[in-house]
Amino acid sequence: MGACPQPAARERRPVCKPGSAGGGGAGGGAWRRSPASGPAEPGVSVAAAAGEAAAVAASDGDMAIISEDDFRHTSNSTYRTASSSLRADQEALLEKLLDRPPPSLQRPEDRFNGTYIIFFSLGIGGLLPWNFFVTAQEYWIFKLSNCSSPASGEEPKDSDILNYFESYLAVASTVPSVLCLALNFLLVNRVPIRVRVLASLTVMLAIFIVMTVLVKVDTSSWTRSFFTITIICMAILSGTSTIFNSSVFGMTGSFPMRNSQALISGGAMGGTLSAVASLVDLAVASDVTDSTLAFFLTADIFLALCIGLYLLLPRLDYARYYMKPVWPTVFSGEEQLPQDSPSPTSVAPGSSDPQTPPLGPILKKTTGLGFCIIYLFFITSLIFPAICTNIESLSKGSGSPWSTKFFVPLTTFLLYNFADLCGRQVTAWIQVPGPRSKALPGLALLRTCFVPLFVFCNYQPRGHLHTVLFQSDVYPVLFTSLLGLSNGYLSTLALIYGPKIVPRELAEATGVVMTFYMGLGLVLGSACSALLVHLI
Repeated sequence: MGACPQPAARERRPVCKPGSAGGGGAGGGAWRRSPASGPAEPGVSVAAAAGEAAAVAASDGDMAIISEDDFRHTSNSTYRTASSSLRADQEALLEKLLDRPPPSLQRPEDRFNGTYIIFFSLGIGGLLPWNFFVTAQEYWIFKLSNCSSPASGEEPKDSDILNYFESYLAVASTVPSVLCLALNFLLVNRVPIRVRVLASLTVMLAIFIVMTVLVKVDTSSWTRSFFTITIICMAILSGTSTIFNSSVFGMTGSFPMRNSQALISGGAMGGTLSAVASLVDLAVASDVTDSTLAFFLTADIFLALCIGLYLLLPRLDYARYYMKPVWPTVFSGEEQLPQDSPSPTSVAPGSSDPQTPPLGPILKKTTGLGFCIIYLFFITSLIFPAICTNIESLSKGSGSPWSTKFFVPLTTFLLYNFADLCGRQVTAWIQVPGPRSKALPGLALLRTCFVPLFVFCNYQPRGHLHTVLFQSDVYPVLFTSLLGLSNGYLSTLALIYGPKIVPRELAEATGVVMTFYMGLGLVLGSACSALLVHLI
């Protein structure tokens, strides 16, 4: 080819579309550049192709050159305004001619599954502290019972603190989660993900250090103040945990789906570990403060480990490849992007704020998956734990440890969390049905049958429905296993599909939206579970 023309005044850039390598795309695609952008990378025979493309483009009367004025930059993405679109025929021709990336940009391997292990560990770290906080029921009873034990025989004035502690805890965890999800969506392109993740982990670690110190402190003389501190810490922990989880999940949207699956499975592992720890505490612990101190110290260590692992992540070639900044193009709500293909950076035409991700296109593309997520978690939280924890063993009268002490912890918490973990882990190898399949919402609706199945187990006490159809302890074990497996498998599929059916640069924002769907389902299910309990 001949020499490239020199720019007259302002530097002009070739337009590139992220492909399987160029621009750090997450899937197959074409690496593009302008025919006037110079010779190709060594090792790829694109000079002749570019020349041919230039000839065709020139015959149409203009060149594919975009001014730098057409680009807008944010902390995480680069957007190009809708007014600077390229001719469709030139784009299609360049995509066909330049369909192979340079060898220097080939995707590296995930050596020793390092990235997978880091995301799995981050999933554990995101939920393990919160699980320890919630499952330490005996500790909270011990700490707060002081205000319910007056010296004389009169009614303790602060007894409502202990009686309604779980309700206060639920409000303190739910409301900040919803608010922080909305806040995190607005911060996606304003605050770098590195800042959000490290800041949230640091705050979570600081909260748990405070709670760890208070374990061995005698709070009997200031129980009400301790209660206030606990609720404030729970609210902050819940909010920062939501920001951390939704941010990291959004980041995995730029990676292959196995990394999103690793993060989600890690969260289930956190629940399983907390259930195992609770059982060990129930079996061998003699002092509730000693076991709680061990729980909180474990959370402290794991949160510190998560900070180190996140700092290590960009040092891995495989992770650095997918964390590269992407090239800008135009997104219009009418375009249909192929599944699992690299997608151009997008901004809604006429958007006044390029730093706020376009919510409309995200909601439009994820409506079906959003319904599945909301309904899956609605059914799950409707049953677990409100109904499950009140199902008693039919041999409870025998007085055996299995039927009295260990029945609910084993058949409800440990079994459900382990089945949920297994269901999520299966998605690492099997992803059926697909994101567009009608079978996915069908299977989500089919889980409605779990409600009557659990209701007609030996739920106690029963005020209205006195019939117990399933006269064996095997049935709640079987139903809980199926509930956990179906929740883990189907919800993980819906969650990991979401960031893959939108443009890559909306993956993080879509991850926040998918997390919001999950939170909405949990809130609705928890609210309706109280009504269901009264009906039984």
